[in-house]
Amino acid sequence: MELSAQEASEKCQALKAELGRAIIGQEKTVNELLVSLIAGGHCLLIGVPGLAKTLLVKSLADSMDVRFNRIQFTPDLMPADIVGSEIIREHNGQLQFEYQAGPIFCNLLLADEINRTPPKTQAALLEAMQEKRVTCAGETRQLPQPFFVVATQNPIEQEGTYPLPEAQLDRFMFSIHLDYPSIEEEQIVVKQTTTNDFYSLNQVLSVDEVLSIQSLVRDLPVADHVIQYAVELVTASRPNGPIPSEATKEFIQWGAGPRASQCLILGAKAMALLNGRLTPETEDVRLIAPAVLQHRVVCNYKATGQNVSATEAVQMLIQQVREPAYA
Repeated sequence: MELSAQEASEKCQALKAELGRAIIGQEKTVNELLVSLIAGGHCLLIGVPGLAKTLLVKSLADSMDVRFNRIQFTPDLMPADIVGSEIIREHNGQLQFEYQAGPIFCNLLLADEINRTPPKTQAALLEAMQEKRVTCAGETRQLPQPFFVVATQNPIEQEGTYPLPEAQLDRFMFSIHLDYPSIEEEQIVVKQTTTNDFYSLNQVLSVDEVLSIQSLVRDLPVADHVIQYAVELVTASRPNGPIPSEATKEFIQWGAGPRASQCLILGAKAMALLNGRLTPETEDVRLIAPAVLQHRVVCNYKATGQNVSATEAVQMLIQQVREPAYA
């Protein structure tokens, strides 16, 4: 199935509207989640308990005709609980090994509280998120397409958690920080969730349509000055690079790698398509830059001492890098 750019944009807007029936406010979060989906990336949702992180992902699954699985990450979770394992079964009077697929074989995977499981189990997602396949018992198996991982994380609990290694953080296209709703939005949430009224979401996107939109995103043209801006932003995050920003020199120990530049351009393309445009602008890159960069930079001791977060350092960096003019 091939969709035109207009049809793809209308489908994305319909999906956004359907999510709006379940999620009150959080428009920026919803936009970035959809951008990550149609760009073919993965998302890390970070927020305190009760901000509807799980509901958002479940609502996204309900709004699409895709296979959805949820894994609750716990300290005793093993890699085999994610990718599957071989079990012994009797067949025609003989005992044989038979592969039993794990919950990772789906289109949309919710890795709930991903930082509650040890690194050995976290690493079970690395190959899947990058190569869209898993290796078990010496055999490699392809995952269904599309394959989209959304992981949630609670930023305020440190006891009993295992910070994600940089290699795995880099696999996430976006790191999205959820904020508290406004007073008006919270009143609507309370009003809608404290009655016996229930609703079901409509499926507005099929698997084939998601794949078609993802392919269309990659086909969108990008002007050279947009690519230049994306690369300069990423390069400016590297203290030892050719053009570090003042914020980088002061607060950042390690900058983002080339995958960040790729994510900026793919995300800008997806943002343009979501908004009904056929080519991205530098504004699209600037809007998604915090979500792309804030989990890819490592702050130094000075930032820690002055209580400057990676998000704040990235915001300063973005303000200091000039957007190139259209050539």
